[in-house]
Amino acid sequence: KTVPANVKPPAFKFPIYVKTIQQGKHGSDTDVYDTNGRFVPEKFEEIFKKHAHTRPDALTSKELGEMLKANRDPKDFKGRVGAFGEWRLLYALCKDKEGFLHKETVKAVYDGSVFEKLEQEKKESKEFAKKK
Repeated sequence: KTVPANVKPPAFKFPIYVKTIQQGKHGSDTDVYDTNGRFVPEKFEEIFKKHAHTRPDALTSKELGEMLKANRDPKDFKGRVGAFGEWRLLYALCKDKEGFLHKETVKAVYDGSVFEKLEQEKKESKEFAKKK
């Protein structure tokens, strides 16, 4: 949904364009982006103030589930499914060894740098494996 009209996305890839992120807004989201695609820091902080009970700077799987439930729009099934898929995929890809999804990682999703971070970690992992 965020692909600009003048861009043809590659087949079987799902690029995310942060500059047009407002096109990807849906019900049951966190409202961290407003309707114009602007990042709302207060809404971002609210995620952790309301739902990070174990650690103030990270979410557990249970806390993530609590957040998703709190944000549900009961009349918007597609939005609920979208939010669930987005957050659960993020959790699966980015949680640490103890099962925490860190605030800095979530912030990197919102500014678009998380993909670069994941790519760098993958490269480092491959280089480490070669040295063994």
